[in-house]
Amino acid sequence: MLRGFLLISLLLTIAAVALLGFRGEKGTNEPWEIFPDMVRQMKVRAQAPLNFFADGRGSRMPVNGTVPIGYEMPKPQTAGAPESHSVAGFSVGPDYIDTGKMGNNWGTGIPVPVTAELLERGRERFNITCAMCHGATAAGNGIAKQHGLATVVTLQDDRIRKMADGEIFNTITNGKNTMMAYGPNIMVTDRWAIIAYLRALQRSQSAAIADVPPEHRADLEKPAENKPPEAKPAEAKPAENKSPAKPEAPKK
Repeated sequence: MLRGFLLISLLLTIAAVALLGFRGEKGTNEPWEIFPDMVRQMKVRAQAPLNFFADGRGSRMPVNGTVPIGYEMPKPQTAGAPESHSVAGFSVGPDYIDTGKMGNNWGTGIPVPVTAELLERGRERFNITCAMCHGATAAGNGIAKQHGLATVVTLQDDRIRKMADGEIFNTITNGKNTMMAYGPNIMVTDRWAIIAYLRALQRSQSAAIADVPPEHRADLEKPAENKPPEAKPAEAKPAENKSPAKPEAPKK
């Protein structure tokens, strides 16, 4: 039985060598390839010619408006001005703006000027990267939560409200629990923009009369303008004139 096993093993080895061939060996004939798709791929190689285009070049010029890797989208510019890109800033230094820490403790405060443009940018980035889990109002009721991701927390909780801005920045950068790290995808200024917008969301969901400037508190008591007119009660329609019923013929 052992002799038969050895014979079968030898025959299988010979068949495998004959079928697959020796990779790297030189010869005049092409070897058989059982799975050639991993070796002969239909792709454009760098700096290689390609007959698909009329000029025979495989490498093509980038389309207009292409943003280089690591650069921001161009800002609105005047007509005729050359297009320019500023370098995208990611966490590269030990400062508070890059780490969220002041010494060994989490810092608090937005280290960039808080303007209407920054809040609008934060709203845009929040709706793109955060709202699907945390919800549009940061109440933890995003679409991912509705479809089974039960670990999503509400950012309207007092614990998050009292959390230092730097710790929230670190959570966005490095992730926490089931939340992935967004540091490689979101620029530093955009992370702070998201935090600024989050603070505005938290304020909006727990606002009090004291938060309204005194000169605008009277506006809250004014009746709403452009109020739709109230619906009038339906008028009774006059009864339709019906012809009198004809008397039935007596039954026999």
